[in-house]
This record gives sequence, structure tokens and C-alpha cells, in this order.
Amino acid sequence: MSKQVIVYTTNDCIECTMVKKVLTEEGIPFETRNVSTNPEYQKEVEDYGFLGVPVTVVGNRAVKGFTNELKELMDLAKKE
Repeated sequence: MSKQVIVYTTNDCIECTMVKKVLTEEGIPFETRNVSTNPEYQKEVEDYGFLGVPVTVVGNRAVKGFTNELKELMDLAKKE
């Protein structure tokens, strides 16, 4: 797995927890960036075109929420 995975999150975000749980279960390593504690992370989320979280980023693709698109990103993250 060579592609970096980033999950933008906040405290007490249920969808964020679900995304991180699925990534962990799939054995996909990821970096967590909490927008509540770092304003720069919120700016990064906005640069991807989103206002809220969770936002999951793999390479140059980003998806918001716990959706079917997340599965596509997970597949992308598993490819070398």
C-alpha cells in the first residue's frame, strides 16, 4: 500500500468513527487530522471543496462522509 490515506475528523463525529473503523478493519493505514484542533486542517478540507467531515483523501481524490465512494477510495488505497 503506497498511497497515503488521510481522514479529516472532529471530536465526537460518529461518521468519522465509522470511517476510521472500516479502514482499520480493512488493514488500511491512515493519518487522522482533527479539524477541531488545527485550523490549517479545516482549510485543507475546504480546499477539497467540503465544509464538513469526515473527508477521506487518497492521492488526489477526496470523498465526504461514509458513502459508497469511500469503498472506491479504499480499493484505490490498496493498489500499489
